[in-house]
Amino acid sequence: MSAPVVTVDNWEKPRPEPDNVSRDYWAACARGELLVQECTECGARQFYPRALCTSCGGEPAWLTTSGRGTIHTYTVIHQYGMPPFRDELPYVVAMVELPEGPLIMGNVTDCAVDDVHVGMPVEVHFVKIDDEVGIPFWRPAGH
Repeated sequence: MSAPVVTVDNWEKPRPEPDNVSRDYWAACARGELLVQECTECGARQFYPRALCTSCGGEPAWLTTSGRGTIHTYTVIHQYGMPPFRDELPYVVAMVELPEGPLIMGNVTDCAVDDVHVGMPVEVHFVKIDDEVGIPFWRPAGH
């Protein structure tokens, strides 16, 4: 599934630094695809990207997700003194449960902070900060 991607010219937040294990994940996000890993030996799925399967030590492959999920838990950030985060207060950081299995953490956007709740269906969208990196964000499904 391909999700909406917005390109920004001036990303002011910390930038993920892709390595040999995570490079494909970040590049997929820049294209509008959300990936998790699936073990080629035992079928276990995992996120964040790792060199080995956490269940059996096998070799993980990439699996493209539906880009949908459900809020498993969340917190509202009310205080953060450093720019650019303080300019976005308050904001929501959630653990999103994917139908494919893993949980993924990310900011929830495009809705009032008070509207976010456990069990809320969400969909991914991305901010492309350069050709190598896209950042996944979550918003209410059907937005």
